[in-house]
Amino acid sequence: MTFRLALAYSALFVVSYAAMGGLAWWIFVTSPLAEVRGTVLAEVQALSSVYERKGASALVAALNARTEKPARRRAFHALIGPGGEWIAANMPAPPPLVASPWFRFEFETFEHGLARENEAYTYERRFPDGTRLLVARDTEDVDEREELIGQAIGWGTAVAVLLGVLGGVLMSRAVGRRIDAITGTAERVMAGDLSGRVELRGTGDDFDHLAETLNAMLDRIESLIQSVARVSDSIAHELRTPLARIRADLEELDGAGDAATREALIAQANESAARLQSTFDALLRIARIEAGRHALAADSVNLSALVADAAELYAPAAEAEGLRLDSDVEPGIRVWGDRDLLFQAVANLIDNAVKYTPPGGSVRVALAREGARARIGVTDDGPGVGADDLPRITERFFRAPAQAAAAGQGLGLALVDAVARCHRAELAFRNESPGLAATLRLPLAN
Repeated sequence: MTFRLALAYSALFVVSYAAMGGLAWWIFVTSPLAEVRGTVLAEVQALSSVYERKGASALVAALNARTEKPARRRAFHALIGPGGEWIAANMPAPPPLVASPWFRFEFETFEHGLARENEAYTYERRFPDGTRLLVARDTEDVDEREELIGQAIGWGTAVAVLLGVLGGVLMSRAVGRRIDAITGTAERVMAGDLSGRVELRGTGDDFDHLAETLNAMLDRIESLIQSVARVSDSIAHELRTPLARIRADLEELDGAGDAATREALIAQANESAARLQSTFDALLRIARIEAGRHALAADSVNLSALVADAAELYAPAAEAEGLRLDSDVEPGIRVWGDRDLLFQAVANLIDNAVKYTPPGGSVRVALAREGARARIGVTDDGPGVGADDLPRITERFFRAPAQAAAAGQGLGLALVDAVARCHRAELAFRNESPGLAATLRLPLAN
């Protein structure tokens, strides 16, 4: 790849130089010659008209007048009769016979005893009687520039190729080192070392931006893998207890003699099995929502009625626990989403608040518009969550150490987080000292 990069760099360098050379050629050679061509052609037409109307003597007078007339480019001419005799000319030698009427003619002239090289851009007009009229303008300066630019393009192209190859090799080596660093980090990660990161050079170039993006991705992957490991451990822990109870109940059932004992053991085993079923159902539902496999029954949802219903549903449970549940719901708020999932999310937030609020405390449920979003807030007077544990509060089976003894599976807030993400909502938690405040922000329905 680096070799191809060096070739591409060299080709780009050469093409750029060639383009500059071509532009210089057009400005200093092609354009001036086109200007001379236009001037000579206009003169030929005018002189031909003189010959055709007034004859050779008038044409000779016009040619002499043209020569004496001041001009930026020196005028040359030759009038040759049908038999090859020179009628009038200021060219020192006859021009070559060519098939094309346009040609460039090189010759020497002498001024004050000094030889001077000339190149004339010449047009030849042949009249029906065999007379030849040659009209030219000096283009020696263009010829010199043409030779100079040609040499510059030739030598410059060689130098450009050399510099392009050298620059391409140096650039490919630099790029190769950066790519090797990224490849090495990727190989370390594939080998199982998730701590590997791409080194930043501090140059702020595209490779540094790529390295920052890759490092952020690796940080996220490491965090997710650690989370998966914690969830796996939690699943094993959560399932071990009910499975052990079911096994113990079955072993006791095998030796139980009276019917009452057998019925009690069967009921206890059924309870443990129901807990297992509930755990698996919750895990499956979260996984389906996160993977996008849960078909959302998306519709315009009256969120005000939904939040009020959820608060009303948990009012008896809160009263039974000696709590006060207050609700402040702004009417007429609608969002777009799955009503069942949104109700489950709001219910889980309220259930979590009721579960961890001590007797005599209060739970507050609020819904209000906040710009282009609906803001659901659930606040309690419980112990809150430690600052170190707050970022993990939505992990499956996570429970803060102070709340480990509370009833539940540790999946409620994980489900709320999954529902929030599939509805493009924002879920946030903060400690209120005392208590925990949960906030869910959803886009309003248009």
